[in-house]
Amino acid sequence: MSLPIYEMRDPRFLECAVLYTPMEEIASGCLWTEGPVWFADHGCLLFSDIPNARILRWMPGAGVSVFREPSGYANGHTRDRQGRLVSCEHGGRRVVRTEADGSLTVIAAAHGGRRLNSPNDVVVKSDGSVWFSDPDYGILSDYEGYRAEREQDGCFVYRADPATGAVEAVVRDFARPNGLCFSPDEAVMYVAESGASHDAAVAPVIRRFRVTDRGLSGGEVFAVIDSGIPDGIRCDARGNLWSSAGDGVHVFAPDGVLLGKILVPQRVANLCFGGPRRNRLFITATRSVYTVLTAATGAQVP
Repeated sequence: MSLPIYEMRDPRFLECAVLYTPMEEIASGCLWTEGPVWFADHGCLLFSDIPNARILRWMPGAGVSVFREPSGYANGHTRDRQGRLVSCEHGGRRVVRTEADGSLTVIAAAHGGRRLNSPNDVVVKSDGSVWFSDPDYGILSDYEGYRAEREQDGCFVYRADPATGAVEAVVRDFARPNGLCFSPDEAVMYVAESGASHDAAVAPVIRRFRVTDRGLSGGEVFAVIDSGIPDGIRCDARGNLWSSAGDGVHVFAPDGVLLGKILVPQRVANLCFGGPRRNRLFITATRSVYTVLTAATGAQVP
């Protein structure tokens, strides 16, 4: 264990971080860790090791084991309101749900009669609708999927209707949309712009949208990441937004003010809250997964 380095920018950061708690590396030896999701009913964390095409499982006291291999180059994960695992597959260019018997149900694989790019991150609203981002990272090379031509006109954010299964593009003006997160009351959706990974002219921002019955409106800049790019994002119960970044985890108040940073030894890809009290932050960072206790409580998820 090591003591994280904290940067406090606003006194409200003390409501989020415990400045003296150690950080623990709980997994290592991966190529690119992503998509952490906590299963409270099983007491375990699932996360992706994308280039190795596997989903790994960590349990306290038991360590790391393989949950699924091959995984279809799975990236982001979440749980639906029935507690089932919902995953974005780069390899299959689809969003899938894992049923209780282990079988996979395809939620989305195409839009407008053409294949998706490579779904990246996914969230499920309380009405059962599935929202996901679709940048093209999984088809740019054979490292995180399979090199292929893009069939869509761009990289969009989509909504899959829970009743009809229809897939609709709800945001079309991102270079490469990435992490998604609802505010605790689901009135707001935050979307991370990661296009600076391949185009320095794209600003590394997180945008804020108002959630309507079937889509999104607005889209103003909520925050700018000053180190690297934003990738995975999560809200705590107070509505603070926690974002991955090049130097660690950045914490923003609901008004967009940067409260502080938790600096991490590796580039951070994603994060989630978990543990028995939802106050343990799990951080997927390049080759490793870290965990640290916080003063915050993660927004309620299934």
